[in-house]
Amino acid sequence: MKEIVEIRWHGRGGQGAKTASLLLADAAFNTGRYVQGFPEYGPERMGAPITAYNRISQERCTVHSNIYEPDYVVVVDETLLYAVDVTKGLSEEGAVIVNSDKKPEELRGSLHGYRGKICTVDAGRISEETLGKNFPNTPMLGAVVKVSGVIPEENFVKDMRQSFAHKFATKPQMIEGNMRALVKAMQEVLIG
Repeated sequence: MKEIVEIRWHGRGGQGAKTASLLLADAAFNTGRYVQGFPEYGPERMGAPITAYNRISQERCTVHSNIYEPDYVVVVDETLLYAVDVTKGLSEEGAVIVNSDKKPEELRGSLHGYRGKICTVDAGRISEETLGKNFPNTPMLGAVVKVSGVIPEENFVKDMRQSFAHKFATKPQMIEGNMRALVKAMQEVLIG
């Protein structure tokens, strides 16, 4: 793993990008990494664009700022490709991971000339199939772990089961659906 892996999440208020970034931070922390997970808000309303960040490192990280040159960008809402330059500062050695039913190459023209790796996963469909509602953050979380390799997949799945058991203690029926969404996204993410 690179010394510090930086991930920037783009979503809309209510889609769970902030929650997913915090869950990723928790999972990475549980593997012995140093982590940061934090959101940045614009207008605080449902549907407004939001950005969240992760730093994951083998060593203590003393940088405490937004991430301007991420290794990976996660786009929870495909419409943001047309509203925000999501690839700004993105390393061409990394990847952009988009919630889309399109193949990676179909999105290249919407990415402001980005020449690096493009990955897509139909997180909306996966969450509908596994959870009965459009909750794209859980499948996107699985996709980012698969693409980035920032956490060993076995550790991640085990940790997420424990995290979901705690989070959904009063709704145990949500645990299995979320676990299926994670695993399905890890299996179905298209890497272009």
